[in-house]
Amino acid sequence: MPFVAEDLGMIDQEVYDLRDQFKLPGMKVVQFGFGKNMPESEHNPLNINHNSIVYTGTHDNNTIKGWFKQELDKETLKRIRKFQGVKLNGRNVHLEMIRIAYATQAKLVIVPMQDWLGLDEKSRMNFPSTTSGNWKWKLPELPEVDHLEKKIIDFGKTFGRF
Repeated sequence: MPFVAEDLGMIDQEVYDLRDQFKLPGMKVVQFGFGKNMPESEHNPLNINHNSIVYTGTHDNNTIKGWFKQELDKETLKRIRKFQGVKLNGRNVHLEMIRIAYATQAKLVIVPMQDWLGLDEKSRMNFPSTTSGNWKWKLPELPEVDHLEKKIIDFGKTFGRF
């Protein structure tokens, strides 16, 4: 099975060197790509290379909608709007961030089901550094998902990810 280097968080150069020595793909998170250091950020969608796996968020992050509602500051929102060229709101933010992930050069895109379904902070998986309330979210019985299936297929075709 292929390995992935979890190169997130407080990482020193030795971790990057080891990742690169063994040509392991690194993890990139779209939510992290629009900070103050956007031009230099390895999570900036334009800087994500092919030997990467890109995520809209991980099990340790809020859902895209929860992040948008609770954590996204105005300056970061401005940077995303400039990058994407559309107005983001609570109805479209999850799909726009998925679109950004799909458009990167990363060899693989992973989108948590909570983001595909456009769920908010109530569906967050994990709160790092806490001992209770984690890993309780379960996929509810799916409502009618024909629109979601069509969207996933459309994104796959549009961005060549089949």
